[in-house]
Amino acid sequence: MNYYIGIDLGTSSCKGSVVDGTGRVYGSHSVKYGVSCPKPNYSEQDPADWYNAAAKILKTLSKGIEDGIKGVSIAGQMHGLVMLDENDKVIRPAILWNDGRSEKQTAYLNSVEDTFKETGNTAFPGFTAPKILWVKENEPENFAKCKKICLPKDYLAYMLTGVFSTDYSDAAGMLLLDVEHKKWSEKMCEICGITVEMLPKLYESCEVTGKLKPEFGLKNAVMCAGAGDNAASAVGTGTLSPGDCSISLGTSGTVFLPCDEYLPDAGRVLHNFCHSNGKYHLMGCILSAASANDWWTKRILDTDYNKFTLDKAAKTGVYFLPYLTGERCPHNDVNARGAFIGLSAETSREDMCLAVYEGVAYALRDCIEAGGVSVNSAVLCGGGAVSPLWQATVSNVLGADIYVTETEQFGAAMLCMVGCGEYPDLVSCADATVKKRLAVKFDKEIHDKYNKGFEIYKKLYPALKSI
Repeated sequence: MNYYIGIDLGTSSCKGSVVDGTGRVYGSHSVKYGVSCPKPNYSEQDPADWYNAAAKILKTLSKGIEDGIKGVSIAGQMHGLVMLDENDKVIRPAILWNDGRSEKQTAYLNSVEDTFKETGNTAFPGFTAPKILWVKENEPENFAKCKKICLPKDYLAYMLTGVFSTDYSDAAGMLLLDVEHKKWSEKMCEICGITVEMLPKLYESCEVTGKLKPEFGLKNAVMCAGAGDNAASAVGTGTLSPGDCSISLGTSGTVFLPCDEYLPDAGRVLHNFCHSNGKYHLMGCILSAASANDWWTKRILDTDYNKFTLDKAAKTGVYFLPYLTGERCPHNDVNARGAFIGLSAETSREDMCLAVYEGVAYALRDCIEAGGVSVNSAVLCGGGAVSPLWQATVSNVLGADIYVTETEQFGAAMLCMVGCGEYPDLVSCADATVKKRLAVKFDKEIHDKYNKGFEIYKKLYPALKSI
């Protein structure tokens, strides 16, 4: 029996699953770690925590089946900046995707015509290139030491294999990749004060990059290039062809839309990235999604309050802007902040809870409409996907039927299943291993009410922006 391990390097934890060629999950393991926020808008992690977590996961999942493990692949949190010196030592803590310190550098990159011309994307503070400029300007001694620059999952793969590599889907989020032509942009490297030689070798997500180091005891296992977390998640939901859509409700929220061809102007509002299937995708990202509900119920209410139904949907007159850590799409504003609007003496806890759900769904719709695309159905994934309230709210706000997967998602493992020859391509792999079911058909009457609510919602950010 052949087995495949997929590792998901997340923001709060590292998770892993081991599956066989049919997609049957034989085991899962997770290791939590912390995020450091030394100043407002800062978000950092120690890459050693990732390595220690991944080593534990590999040991736990492979116990007793070491010789049967044929492949390992990693899905990783995107955009993070890891800087290594000449001895491959980490120079400073990794700056994460949700770090907002590089507002000034982002504005500069967006003022340079070559940024969009070279990458097909607008600069956002979460991207890697603005972070490189921030280090160059604020920590010149660290910048001078830097000999290698990589993303979180690629640092982990380098430590596990000794091969310095990345894949196109993750590299696209650095703002250093010529996405259309799938090569590093020498011009963007020059703008950031680095060289192409400092960056990893580029691979397609399913390609084999090397073998695991002997100390892990997996003598038959190869490493595949892996993917950014959203591209890997899209594999796990079978979101691989034009017309497909997946919506992730995790710490952040994303709308993921595959494309067969590169779309030149799409990256002015949405992210215009490479997909893990060798093609392209558009993606809208909001920085607070299911995490907004966690903040509201656990930090503010101090309880998992969900004693409400959807009979009040689009009726309460209470609106919530979910910009708790700034916002990415479509506003690109690190200083945006959350707000409840429309409160009255009659407003109840139930009204405010529902407003949080609706506010996140409105923010997702804001991404979709700003990008000029439409969604008729979508697969919901991430931590929020199991909630019937999230399913119904997203469905009715978007006017889209919502599907969920009946099988555990293991997109990273699927990448190495294809890379090792278990399946000829990702579509056939998904057809064999991913099972989906209809969770909610949107209610046209409620959707019509939400259309009116959305017109109000769109006016709130511009009205509050100046303050």
